[in-house]
Amino acid sequence: MSDYNFSTGLKGLDTALKGLRTGDNVVWQVDSVEDYIPFVRPYCDYNIKNGIDTIYIRFARHKPLLQKEDATAVYELNAALGFEDFITKIHAIIAKHGLGCCYLFDCLSDLAADWYSDRMLGNFFSLTCPYLYRMDPIAYFAILRNRHSFHATSPIVSVTQLFLDIYNHQEQLYVHPIKVAGRYSSTMNTLHLWQADEFPAVRTSGPTTEILTEKPWSRLDSASLMNGYWSRTFAQAEQAQADYSAGRIDKIQAEQWRDRLLRMVVSREPKVLEMAKKYLTLEDVLAIRRRMVGTGLIGGKSDGMLLARAILRQADEKWNKLLEPHDSFYIGSDVFYTFLVQNDIWWYRQQQRDKEGFLKDIDQARQQILTGEFPDYIIKQFIDVLDYFGQWPIIVRSSSLMEDHFGNIFAGKYDSVFCVNQGDRQQRLDEFIDAIRHIYASTMSKEALTYRAQRGLLDKDEQMALLIQRVSGVNYGSLFFPQAAGVGFSFNPYVWDEQVDPEAGMLRLVFGLGTRAVNRADDDYTRIVALNIPQKKPTADLEGNGHTQRKVDALDMQRSSFESFSFEDIAGQCPGLPLDMFAEKDTELLRRARQHNVRDIFAWTLTFSKLLGETDFAANMREMMKILEQAYGSTVDIEFTLNFFNDAEKGDYNISLVQCRPLEIKGAASLGESVEDVADENLILKSAGPVIGQSRAESIDRIVYVSPKKYGYLSERDRHSIARLIGRITHEDSSTGKTIMLLGPGRWGTSTASLGIPVTFAEINTASIICEIVAMREDFVPDVSLGTHFFSDLIEFEILYMALYPGRQGHRLNEEFFDRAKNHLAEICPDQSQWADTVFVLDGKDPIFDGSIRLYADTKNQKVLSYISDK
Repeated sequence: MSDYNFSTGLKGLDTALKGLRTGDNVVWQVDSVEDYIPFVRPYCDYNIKNGIDTIYIRFARHKPLLQKEDATAVYELNAALGFEDFITKIHAIIAKHGLGCCYLFDCLSDLAADWYSDRMLGNFFSLTCPYLYRMDPIAYFAILRNRHSFHATSPIVSVTQLFLDIYNHQEQLYVHPIKVAGRYSSTMNTLHLWQADEFPAVRTSGPTTEILTEKPWSRLDSASLMNGYWSRTFAQAEQAQADYSAGRIDKIQAEQWRDRLLRMVVSREPKVLEMAKKYLTLEDVLAIRRRMVGTGLIGGKSDGMLLARAILRQADEKWNKLLEPHDSFYIGSDVFYTFLVQNDIWWYRQQQRDKEGFLKDIDQARQQILTGEFPDYIIKQFIDVLDYFGQWPIIVRSSSLMEDHFGNIFAGKYDSVFCVNQGDRQQRLDEFIDAIRHIYASTMSKEALTYRAQRGLLDKDEQMALLIQRVSGVNYGSLFFPQAAGVGFSFNPYVWDEQVDPEAGMLRLVFGLGTRAVNRADDDYTRIVALNIPQKKPTADLEGNGHTQRKVDALDMQRSSFESFSFEDIAGQCPGLPLDMFAEKDTELLRRARQHNVRDIFAWTLTFSKLLGETDFAANMREMMKILEQAYGSTVDIEFTLNFFNDAEKGDYNISLVQCRPLEIKGAASLGESVEDVADENLILKSAGPVIGQSRAESIDRIVYVSPKKYGYLSERDRHSIARLIGRITHEDSSTGKTIMLLGPGRWGTSTASLGIPVTFAEINTASIICEIVAMREDFVPDVSLGTHFFSDLIEFEILYMALYPGRQGHRLNEEFFDRAKNHLAEICPDQSQWADTVFVLDGKDPIFDGSIRLYADTKNQKVLSYISDK
């Protein structure tokens, strides 16, 4: 069958099993590791004697099975570093040693303890056993009897070639082969006694029955009710909570149980664990478990929501009344990995750890995810969740392990999906499962993987958990939406007026679903609120109410869809809506209507004046974020909804805090020394804001300038070509490590080419400064994007944002500078030279400048200058 002559090292056992064959994985089920060792020694001695390489994989807490001198190689691994890290190293070892080796693994049961999950142990074996089989080895594994649920034992028995039960009865060892693939004899699957060098079959019923009934029956299939590590640990913790409540154990003992569970459910990140220990109790963690589907961690988004609510509860009892209660569910991270393994997607995941080929086959991987299946026991839990919510709308939100944690926020990189949750039970289940698949598929999007690559996270353990939340709001017949929603920052980086206090924080507020607050709506505006002067608008110097929100996002219950409506349509369809709390009538519009004898005009505009001026909403939001900022030790970014469920006239509202994460915002500090005297011929641009980001004074290595005049005449197709070209320029080798400033008309990152330059953030994330020139449309107002995913990206990558209004006081764009400068576009992208009259690439060190290009940006005083300096 092969060139290898493998053996157990025990002649009689070889006879009973009809020998070991190339590719055999042998799993020994034992009551203790001591019963595994007698079979390990002959196996390794035989390999040494016959010159067969023996590789020992050491990871468990039990004593070593071999001494180093008895193996060809010993690898000591730390499974606690995570599933992906461990399995990647195992497979690398197997690939390194090639064909025909023999492997010895420590007892697998410790892996379930390290990963807090039988399911992940099963996933490990499901991936590793076939990988070994292809390399023509023999591999020994052990697993402890009656310690694991079917989530571990069922896949192990299914994929291994040999599964052998070992019994130690009256100091004699017996082997009971449960599975021996491809071999048969009339006594193969009966009990065999180890007797000297022989393993004769036990042929009498009495001794067989006595031996097998001495131990509880270890059922290996999915009908088994055996509790694995996860269920057993939580059952013990529930008892500990009952004992603590009854005074039978003290607080320290209860906290020890809590700390153990935190690593199983909440996080293994030190900073998050530190906060969780401070603000969560054992009962809090048990409450999370009771609302979980599957096992594993609940991820960063769930962590942030739960911690923020716990922090506020401890700070002041008033938050218990002010905060809308939540009844969220969590889909554990292990469900994601199991889904990948069972749908043959794992190997795509593995190749994404390669910095060179991480985007290979992502379309195929996404397609397999979108058509993948979940096991029946998970489907049953999905149904239980949907039965709980009934026909209330829900949102399925990404909550990966690294998402929304310190250092990496993944803003907008993974999807969240609304489920309107209408129709019969099967329709609602299909919609729910499609939403989960969609979010799982987003983990393999180009944008998400590029983000991970740029931040050095491709080799990190990044599992996708999910947060299932009831959508906060009111059902107005066929429409469902919250009355207000938004995002908030505990620090305001946009000092658009000398009265603005950055430390007071800010809100980006919308009417309806908060999607218009977190996504950059190119066709609309939001209300930016400086919380120390909430009634003052950044657009106060602009005439009229033309820059207020005009469209509203809502769920259409009849169509079972997410839709955008005009504010006028929403107002007309929703009786009982406290309209005057969020909008006011445009008196100038009414005056003109009377003047022209126009009746039935819709004069309401969304200003939020009454909400911000006559309630304590702004003060409460400011206080909330300061409490959270102090607890996190960092600026925080929150998402929220607001509803007047009872009497709006009494200001009786509830806030639903749906998300909280740390987001370190740098900036708003003055540079001290100011640059004032710049000769006109040396000035490149000047802006009086808005400018957002970290104040800086630095040299510019490269400017990429898109001419507003030329760009304005391009077709939509050509504008998309320009966007792709800019992505090439900013990632071209000669741009590496350089300080790049992008200047262009309209909005950078828009999805609507008529409003700006439709680049993706991944195409411009190497830039240091982004400038939006207000020159495409007279009515265009730069969207400073505070609170959006785009803005979060700018913060994470420390990119300075500014707007420039040519012709307005305090602003200037020196177009003559670009006319006389050398354009390097044709050198960098020779095949794109036809765009040289539209896209200008300037080198800051060109001799023509007789100096260097400098940038002075003072975000506190809202002042930016770029100029040629001879210093």
